[in-house]
Amino acid sequence: MAVGPDVTPAEEHRGGSDARVIERSREEPELFATLFDRHADAVYGYTARRLGAEAAEDLTAETFTIAFQQRHRYDLTRADAAPWLFGIATNLVSRHRRAEARRFRALARLPQPVEHEEPVADRAVDRAGATGVRRELAAALSGLSAPHRDVILLVAWGGLDYEQAAQALGVPIGTVRSRLNRARSKLREALGGADPTALREVEARA
Repeated sequence: MAVGPDVTPAEEHRGGSDARVIERSREEPELFATLFDRHADAVYGYTARRLGAEAAEDLTAETFTIAFQQRHRYDLTRADAAPWLFGIATNLVSRHRRAEARRFRALARLPQPVEHEEPVADRAVDRAGATGVRRELAAALSGLSAPHRDVILLVAWGGLDYEQAAQALGVPIGTVRSRLNRARSKLREALGGADPTALREVEARA
């Protein structure tokens, strides 16, 4: 399709799949900006919830820098690049495990809001903003092992399904299911039986 005088190459391919954008960006690097436009907000939200807004700015930028550098290795049979990008972001988060645990412990010590509270089970993880993780949940998350925290937050905060989470982490889907079930069990125990991770994404695939 010919590109009109007022249409840039990036605009021409905005409707294509992520894989198509990445493929074209190998010869036309400027097209990679389309991938940033599509996914940067989601990656930022995920990393901000885990490490805070300030760190998320740097991690989001680094995620897309690494993705750009590695675009020639991307599996073009995967139309959606979100799992790949969240996998890169999760690897970057892993360099800050202690900072993440400290953040959740600090959030767990914050005073409880005085306004009318929803039941803990209704304060689902996907409703928590970058600085809005409730203290009960923050305390419970700080007690999870890194692999369990990664998988449950990829599903809960990254919005990935089981197969996508497996792609992001480079593990079998059975491992994702096992880790997720274990993580949810630990969170229920820490929260006195309430399950704040019974999200639409989780329930639909349980």
